[in-house]
Amino acid sequence: MDKISFVTEDGNTEEFYIEEQTVIAGTSYLLVSDSDGDEANAYILRDTSDPDSPDACYEMVEDEHELDAVYKVFQTLMEDADLV
Repeated sequence: MDKISFVTEDGNTEEFYIEEQTVIAGTSYLLVSDSDGDEANAYILRDTSDPDSPDACYEMVEDEHELDAVYKVFQTLMEDADLV
């Protein structure tokens, strides 16, 4: 499982494990967890970077409708991989 580091707005670094990724309507999303254990917390992140930027910029999805829709896509992807 790949691990990725993010720099928060306040300059702290947080590490997450990438569980799955997908593109929906041209927007990239990551399903990440805060550990590789069974008791991990999962988060969905949206790529908000400019297409011409060499660096990706992700933020947590907070809109309930978007979160539910993207969660369902990840749930289907994870079921197909026999991980759920």
